[in-house]
Parts: sequence; structure tokens; C-alpha cells
Amino acid sequence: MKYLLVLLLALNPINDLNKIAKVNKLKKQAQEAYLDGDYQKAIKHYSFLIDSLDVADDDVLLNLSNAYYKVADSANALNNYQKLTSSNNRQVKSIANQQLGIYANAKKQHKEALEYFKQSLKSDPTNEEARYNYELLKKLLKDQEQEDQNKDKQDQKDQDKQDQEKKDQQNKDQQEQNKDQEKEQDQKQQNQDQQQQDQQNKDGEKKEEEQQKDGEQKEQEEKQGKEEQQQQEESKEGEKKDELPKSISDKLEEMKISPDKAKMILEAMKNQEIQYLQQNKRKAKARPKSGKPDW
Repeated sequence: MKYLLVLLLALNPINDLNKIAKVNKLKKQAQEAYLDGDYQKAIKHYSFLIDSLDVADDDVLLNLSNAYYKVADSANALNNYQKLTSSNNRQVKSIANQQLGIYANAKKQHKEALEYFKQSLKSDPTNEEARYNYELLKKLLKDQEQEDQNKDKQDQKDQDKQDQEKKDQQNKDQQEQNKDQEKEQDQKQQNQDQQQQDQQNKDGEKKEEEQQKDGEQKEQEEKQGKEEQQQQEESKEGEKKDELPKSISDKLEEMKISPDKAKMILEAMKNQEIQYLQQNKRKAKARPKSGKPDW
């Protein structure tokens, strides 16, 4: 039993030496593959070192991350770079932050990328690539911010211009509308005035016609009145001729002779008188006998 323990202790250093030799050999092979551009072979060697040989070396993990980066395996690359941001090796930590900044910038996550570059410089101020990326991105962000501000100002200016043009157009439309309304109102007033004037003319003509008709009617009535008066006067005159004097009428009444009968008597007397006159007239026209005067 004592000899067996001594044998095991004697074998451990040998095993360690063999492992170290194997690790170094794989590191060299992985590095050669990486430099030759055979990144898949490099990934295979570095993964075997970490997973199978339990190599806890930040340089190996960084090289594996870089190999994943080269073959565009962003998921594995980002996962391993993220692990290295807490590394005690300041240079490894700086490179890990730098690579994370590159990924963030590619995704247009510019502010996040700028923070990664900043952390990279804090870890290793001599990292010139991280400094270049930081300064360049900072300038780009500043220019972008200025451009955005200018764009915002221009957009605001354009918006103000559009608002002013819209306002001017509204004012113009309102003025046109007011003009149209005034024109319509004027036309309406003119129509009303014309209608009123036409109505007045019609009323005047109607009044004139009525006056003319009234004048004609009045003239007709006056004429008719005169004719009626004349007829009345003639009738009265005839009645006067036909009427007997009151005294005669009274006497006729006393004699119990009616006016009609009296008229008949008068007419007969007039006829006899006319006959008498006519006979005397004929006698006067006869020649007197010779030697005798005609008186």
C-alpha cells in the first residue's frame, strides 16, 4: 500500500506535464489555423481546450470569440465577449468591450456602442482601435444630433411655412367668400330694388289707369248726369206744358172735369183756332175786286 501511494504521486507530475504539453500544442495549432484563416479549425481546437481540457484562460476564450466573429457566428461571439467584460485582464476586457461596441454599432445602436468603446478605453487607454472607433462614433453622433436639430428646425420652419400658407389661403378663401357674399347681397339688393321699382311702376301704371278710368267714369257719369238732368229738365218742361194752371185745375175740379178731358177740349180748341187762322189767311190772299181797296 505504501509503495502504491508513492507510485501515484510519482505519476501525477507526469500527467500534468503531458496535459500542459497537449494544451500548448492545441493552442499553437489553433493559433496557426486562425492565422491561416481556417477559423472553423481554430474554433474546434479552442473549444476542445475549454470544454475538454478545462482550460480557464481568458486569452483562449478571447481567441475563440474572435474566431466566432470571423465566421459571423454572432450569437456565440457575443456570448463569449460578454463573459470577458468582467475579466481581470484589462487588455482582454478592453478588446471584449470594443468588439461588443462594433456589434452594437452595426445594429445602429449608436449610443450603446459609444458606451462600449468608452469602457474599452477605460480598461486599456492604449487601445487605439477602440479610441478611433470612440472618437469617430462620437463625432458621427454629434453631427447626427446637429443634423437632427437642423432637420427639426427645418421641419418646424417648413411646418410654420405650411401653416402660414394655409392661414393665408384660408384668409384668401374667406375674403373671396366675403366678396361672393357681398356680391350676392348686392345682387339680391339690386333685384329687390328692381322688383320694388317694377312694382312701383306697376302700381303707378295701375293707379294711372285707375285714375284714367275714374276720370272717364266721372266724365261719363257727368255726361250721363247732364243728359239725365237735361232729360229731367225736358221732362219737367213737357210736364209744365202739359200741366194746366192751378186756378184752371181748381175750376176744372169744381166743374167736375178731369184734366185729361180738359186737355182733349184744349186740343180741340187749338185745332179749331188753327183752322180759323188758315181760312183767314186764304181769304187775304184772294185778289180784291177792281176799283175797290183791299181793306
